[in-house]
Amino acid sequence: MNEALLDLEPKRIWYYFKEILDIPRPSKKEEKIAAYLMDFAKKHNLEVKKDKVGNILISKPGTSGKETAKTVILQSHIDMVGEKNSDVNHNFEKDAIEAYIDDKGWVRAKGTTLGADDGIGIAAQLAILEADNIEHPPIECLFTVDEETGMTGAFGLDENFLTGKILLNLDSEDDGELFIGCAGGKDTVGKLIFERETTPANHLGYVIKISGLKGGHSGDDIHKGRGNANKILNRLIWNLTEEFDARLNSFDAGNLRNAIAREGKAIIALPKGNEAGLEAFVQQFEKDVKDELHVTEPNVKIEAGIEECPDEVLKSEYQSAFLNMLYAMPHGVIAWSQDIENFVETSTNLAAVKTKEDHFHVTTSQRSSVESAKKDIGDRVASVFRLAGAAVEQGEGYPGWTPNPDSEIKEITADSYEMLFNEKPKVLAIHAGLECGLIGTKYPELDMISYGPTIKGAHSPDEGVEIKTVEKFWDLTLDVLKKID
Repeated sequence: MNEALLDLEPKRIWYYFKEILDIPRPSKKEEKIAAYLMDFAKKHNLEVKKDKVGNILISKPGTSGKETAKTVILQSHIDMVGEKNSDVNHNFEKDAIEAYIDDKGWVRAKGTTLGADDGIGIAAQLAILEADNIEHPPIECLFTVDEETGMTGAFGLDENFLTGKILLNLDSEDDGELFIGCAGGKDTVGKLIFERETTPANHLGYVIKISGLKGGHSGDDIHKGRGNANKILNRLIWNLTEEFDARLNSFDAGNLRNAIAREGKAIIALPKGNEAGLEAFVQQFEKDVKDELHVTEPNVKIEAGIEECPDEVLKSEYQSAFLNMLYAMPHGVIAWSQDIENFVETSTNLAAVKTKEDHFHVTTSQRSSVESAKKDIGDRVASVFRLAGAAVEQGEGYPGWTPNPDSEIKEITADSYEMLFNEKPKVLAIHAGLECGLIGTKYPELDMISYGPTIKGAHSPDEGVEIKTVEKFWDLTLDVLKKID
């Protein structure tokens, strides 16, 4: 499986990426990839250690003439987001990722996330660690756990685990862009208790489905005007209750806190005699949504199909509270930066809604490069939950990474990029959570930068990594290592 990757350049990155694709590594289930890394270190006679939360550090001395240069930390996270299309049978805890090379020069997966975020970073680290022909200073390769669902590894990193003074975070997704700052984030979760009653007589069951949305990363893609399955599905059900007195049985859309919801379905009961009207309404609603999102979501699909009528539906007061809560819930860009042109400062993502036995479980996530604004949007989301009568839990969150305009590694990396590719890179902050914020809190003396190849569609089954930018990413990393004294 995935043998075609072995013909790509640079060969050793793609060799290790192929190896990584064969190892299941969803967030919080990283035991197999961790064992692989420990075995790799022992096989290559490299010093290795693991901390109390599962982070792994593999060290390698500097090459001849570089023995006393500053130690450089190369850092990636070992977990991946597990998202798949609803018609794909894949177990992220057991199955290998099936990759293919498309006709436009990208590596993608068959109906699932690819895990180039951050498998390409891991592969680059391993290729450097095994090499005997690469000039570099002393290296510490840091592999962190559970970045995607809570940055557990960065949170739990011991303050005495690292000795390096420079950190290259290999977890960014746009060639030609160097990141020296990032947003902080937090989660706000609502639990709305409900009661059910027997479905009224003379009702039909309907399942309403939404699919074909692009989804994407809730930080990198939040400003792109993409549809959110939770918002669109709720808007439709809200209108069906107004127009046809539809009654709600269940509502499920989205999966992951850091992904924009792509698919969803709701089961409703409809008074008999309204079938033609409902189906016509849904068709017109789909047309309206396609018109509204004709550029960003040309493939959105909204369907209504007859289903076995549910025995129970929500009592009216709980149905109203739930649908109004989701309608009022903010989603998307909240504020643009006043300091950096075209940079999102603050956003919120209505990530997932799940129907449990006696309650709705609603997951949202907030991001901001301004700490007070992050708190404010989290509180705003919490207030919507509370107005509906929902209980609220908020996570501790994680800090942002404040840019250092005088960074030495920024200058080295920017100069290397321009020299190698005859083009000035953009030096930016990113509206996504990077572990640099947490690591920098524990190691404030670190000089840090983040970069990577071009990855599009991260956190969705559309994820792909552009092959030609992987070679540029490799060349840049080697040149930066060579220039560090």
